[in-house]
Amino acid sequence: MATEVMMPKLSPTMEEGQLSRWLKKEGDRVSMGEPLAEIDTDKATMEMQALTSGVLRKILIKEGESAPLGQLIAIIGEPDEDISAIESKATSSQPESKKESQPEPESEPEPSPSEAAPPTQQPAAADGNGRQGAIAESTSSGRLIVSPLAARMAAEAGIDLRTLAGSGPGGRIIKRDIEAAMSGKGAAKAESATKLRIVQPTQRAATAGASAFRDEPVSVMRKTIANRLVTSIGPVPHFFLTTEIEMDRAVEMRQSIKSLDPDLKISLNDIIIKVAAAALLQHPQVNSSYQDKAVRYYEQADIGVAVAIEEGLITPVVRAANQKSLSEIAQEVRDLAERARARKLQPDEYTGASFSISNLGMFGIDEFTAIINPPEAAILAVGAVSAKPVVRDNQIVVRQLMRVTMSCDHRVIDGATGAKFLQTFKKILENPLYLVV
Repeated sequence: MATEVMMPKLSPTMEEGQLSRWLKKEGDRVSMGEPLAEIDTDKATMEMQALTSGVLRKILIKEGESAPLGQLIAIIGEPDEDISAIESKATSSQPESKKESQPEPESEPEPSPSEAAPPTQQPAAADGNGRQGAIAESTSSGRLIVSPLAARMAAEAGIDLRTLAGSGPGGRIIKRDIEAAMSGKGAAKAESATKLRIVQPTQRAATAGASAFRDEPVSVMRKTIANRLVTSIGPVPHFFLTTEIEMDRAVEMRQSIKSLDPDLKISLNDIIIKVAAAALLQHPQVNSSYQDKAVRYYEQADIGVAVAIEEGLITPVVRAANQKSLSEIAQEVRDLAERARARKLQPDEYTGASFSISNLGMFGIDEFTAIINPPEAAILAVGAVSAKPVVRDNQIVVRQLMRVTMSCDHRVIDGATGAKFLQTFKKILENPLYLVV
């Protein structure tokens, strides 16, 4: 009997999935438990396994397409089995937008000569799908347009995406571009892309009017981020506390550790995570979350560390950071960040934090506010460390200063409670020897 393959729920927060890559093609025999496809969830790329044995008779959504949980995406049956009834049901249950004939991101046809004209020959009202014009545009703005599948394939193969010319819509780098580069056929495209990066600053649009634009499909991750932010900044009553911290002793400690053992690659952010964990145990109200009928207090400091990836933001969790050494935290953060960028984290590695830290200091940001990730009660926004003149004992001296801002859920944390936590955090970070007493 034919089996309907549905879009599975592969993470706790997943509402829909994007078919990243089929691991089997129509006509292939599959066994129960064998990987059938790779699905991009809201946070990671997960393998979908076959729940039955048979032949993959029909693939109903293509690579790059998305489907909500429970939607029929494939059919497994015997080679001579009649599956017309299931196919008919699948067609009738699809949304109208899926029934329309649309070019697929991973199989976009080659642009016509008019589309491939140099940027100076394209009218301002063009839809932006010309390959050459899009390459020049994306390069001049410093932004690459890459499909999730292509980004992952390039990372695995060690391919520099900046050397490729995308053949997808709007110059998007897609699967076939990576495959061509892996087989040595992408050199010519890369050369043409390099030449097209020279854009005359004096060129003007051929016609007046509104700017041309291009619509890119929203990824599952970006859609989930949007939905979660709506449920945070509105329902959660935020307030913000900012303090300035002298980082001289923390910087000295990091340099001393490095001089003792160059292999111990400890960052200031690793020290911040360790200090935050120590402060959280002293202030359990901050290490908590608001539930409908209770306030939940966590016994360990499970700290989420915000990591920027190609399509958004993911927050891997350092479990029980209060019990781990600096070297353990440093190694774990590096490992989690690398696998987050490769979209290889498991759901339990990016969910269930009790507190989060977002650090934009490496981008030169002095101060910012972050949005709480429910159900956590707080998130710490960390700015850059920079040398500034300050007055100490009536003398002007230079100190390494860093500003941090804590966003607090007022349902759990009062102003004085949050202020006391930041006092402790500041005290330990300015005197990191407290970590060993």
